[in-house]
Amino acid sequence: MSRLIFPSYRALCGVFLLGSSGIYGLAAQSSPARGSAFIDNQGEPAASAPAPVVSELDHPFSKMAVGPGISPLGIGLDLTTNLNRHLNLRASGGFLDLPVHFTTNGVHADAELKLASTRVSLDIYPFRNGFRISPGLVAYNQNRITGTESIAAGSSFTLNEDTFYSANANAATGAVPVYGTGLLNLHATRPAFTIAGGWGNPLARSGHWSFPFEVGIALVGAPVLNVRLAGWACADQAQTQCADLSNANNPLAVKVQNDLQTEVGKWKGDLDPLKTFPLIRGGVTYSFNLGRR
Repeated sequence: MSRLIFPSYRALCGVFLLGSSGIYGLAAQSSPARGSAFIDNQGEPAASAPAPVVSELDHPFSKMAVGPGISPLGIGLDLTTNLNRHLNLRASGGFLDLPVHFTTNGVHADAELKLASTRVSLDIYPFRNGFRISPGLVAYNQNRITGTESIAAGSSFTLNEDTFYSANANAATGAVPVYGTGLLNLHATRPAFTIAGGWGNPLARSGHWSFPFEVGIALVGAPVLNVRLAGWACADQAQTQCADLSNANNPLAVKVQNDLQTEVGKWKGDLDPLKTFPLIRGGVTYSFNLGRR
């Protein structure tokens, strides 16, 4: 009896061991050990995911571009650096000094156009192409026109549709021809907000040269115009009725000054569109690496 039971027990142990090793083997195949490599269906190691491509532009301040530009704000220089591959920080300067001569309503003016401004912009590139949106500020603005006016002795001039005459010089009365000064400021709002749209990235992804272009506006505020007249003016060409324009008690002098202010008001209305100053800028830039990480 015992001989029949013993072999049966050994047989059961063998079956149990075989079964256990089979279960272990299945577990080993279906659940890889922690830290082991994944195994594909053919027993080959599975390919790992590709590492993300890191661009030079992903590192802030790793590139810079410099180049000249021209716009209604003058001729200047652009400096651009990257914040990331979609954002650039750009500073633009504009400078111009230009003499201007003109005559209006019998008044001759020798003026000088002086442009001096600095603009800071954040260039946003929402797509993979070169289109950008650029909000910014005109941080420094001294754009203005200054001038002197003169009216030749005996010549007529018109203010508010009234005609007057510039007096002849007279040492006895102290009379001198009419003269004056004028100032037009184009920076009522400082700093002034700007917004522009453009094309071209100064930080070229390939090569070094770029030709960026943009169109936008600067909200510089309404122009400020001041005009003053001095000297002697006459009501008639024969110069029988003349007055020193600085004499606030003389009716003729008061009329000339009041007509001048009315005329200045009309000129301000003509200049009002300049409170939204146009920005049309183009240029060429050269970019290079700064080697920062």
